[in-house]
Amino acid sequence: MSNGRVIGSDAVEEARQKGRLIVEVMPGDIVTALARESAQRIGLKLVEGPIEMAAPVRTDGSTAMRRALYRRAPKWQAPTRVVRKARRLGKLALIGAGGVGGNIAHLASMADMAEEIVLIDIAPGAAAATALDLNHASGITGAVGRCIGGESLNMVAGAEVVVVTAGRARSPGMTRADLIDVNARVIRAAGEAIRSEAPNAVVIVVTNPLDEMTVEMLNATGFPRERVLGMAGTLDSSRFRHALALAAGVSPADVEAITLGSHGEEMAPIPSRTRIKGRPLEIFLSADQIAVCVNDAISGGGQVVALKKSGSATIAPAHASIELINHMLGARTGPVPVSVMLQGEYGVDGVVLGVPAHLGQGGLIRVDEMRITADEQAALHTAAEAIRTRLGL
Repeated sequence: MSNGRVIGSDAVEEARQKGRLIVEVMPGDIVTALARESAQRIGLKLVEGPIEMAAPVRTDGSTAMRRALYRRAPKWQAPTRVVRKARRLGKLALIGAGGVGGNIAHLASMADMAEEIVLIDIAPGAAAATALDLNHASGITGAVGRCIGGESLNMVAGAEVVVVTAGRARSPGMTRADLIDVNARVIRAAGEAIRSEAPNAVVIVVTNPLDEMTVEMLNATGFPRERVLGMAGTLDSSRFRHALALAAGVSPADVEAITLGSHGEEMAPIPSRTRIKGRPLEIFLSADQIAVCVNDAISGGGQVVALKKSGSATIAPAHASIELINHMLGARTGPVPVSVMLQGEYGVDGVVLGVPAHLGQGGLIRVDEMRITADEQAALHTAAEAIRTRLGL
């Protein structure tokens, strides 16, 4: 019987996160095809072992004593750990300078994410006013990136990342699906401008209904799925974590939770993968309490709309968009929930759905197919069919 191990894509990803350049493959080990593909894509080498280790350097007693005394000297300083710095964008473009777009610009400026932040809005003066306001704040914040604003979609030219928030917001009593027809026209116009002026950009769609509008953006730009993403699961997961933290009486930082599916009524929070202080959810909350938290995550956006009377959430969606950009720039690592066109993952094909994924400079690296329950899998398929129906696919 073989004592070998199975080396999958998770082992390759773990090696990448630890900064390793090679993965040692011992006799009897089995390397999956996905692991080989992942290693090739991120530049890791699969090396047949055992790898001969260099002989330890032996130090004579007098040298060891001299080094010890040197470390006790007042001028000696311990070597500092080199921290990997996130990449910085040359140009970030935001189509839509309303509540979400303006907050994204503010957060991006404070984080020094880009040399130039461009805001675009059809309302005369709206984008230019927000850009000027942010530039005025730089005398206090010390932000070095330049913000400019205007009405022309041609201003996306040369952008590395384009975030699209433009479109009509919900009113009380409206569902996200009620916005399909009116916002599809906005997305098509934005997509055509991005295709011609920023052909190498990664597009993040925030406009509702998000999953359907991400499909529209894919069609309008003709970009591959890797470069058209929808911001949804990041926001929904944050709402789920907030609800769970309140119910359990802990800090949101103590909660690990993820929400997949659609950004709407068919949202699929995943209790089976949820942990509070590293322990299963059921230790802290009853089944009824968990059900209330799931419903709170699904209805969270509607709760904001009902309170505002006019317009929808702006601050949390902006933070969720920044989280995706941080993953693309290398400031954060690991899987993050994002809406992408699925190609067989989770048994779904040809529809945009929120799933955990690894992101990089070029957008999507790969979808992370984590283990979920049969009921949670069924919820994903229900969401996929609902989106197909709404789009007439």
